[in-house]
Amino acid sequence: MATHTSTGMATRTNVQKASLAVGAVFLLVGILGFVPGITANFDQLHFAGHHSEALLLGLFQVSALHNIVHLLFGVAGIALAKTAGGARSFLLYGGIIYLVLFVYGLVVPQDSAGNFVPLNSFDNILHLVLGIGMVALALVLTKGHKARA
Repeated sequence: MATHTSTGMATRTNVQKASLAVGAVFLLVGILGFVPGITANFDQLHFAGHHSEALLLGLFQVSALHNIVHLLFGVAGIALAKTAGGARSFLLYGGIIYLVLFVYGLVVPQDSAGNFVPLNSFDNILHLVLGIGMVALALVLTKGHKARA
């Protein structure tokens, strides 16, 4: 829950700050995925599927769908940061989604139709780190606090 200072302005809790920061990074990554030069092989960016050869920062395989998902996660993180409960939910459930995506990336062959996002090995490692990081932020930054909406 946000606290108020002597000037009457609300201050954000640490979990809200974390949700804002993570959301802003997702938003930035989603935008950068559409920028030629920052995204290598931009001319090979497909809407979806493993045939997209576009590589964000020359490492992470992306498609328009992948970039849109990043944009949506960014908007969600920023919007849900309005409350401590919303921020915690974004970080916790968003982190779980990224952990599921990590497992999905391990079991679905990269050259199959099931790899529709698309994902490569660098994406899988990043999804694991994001998932663990987001869940940890949700739990550590709200430890000892009652969940509030």
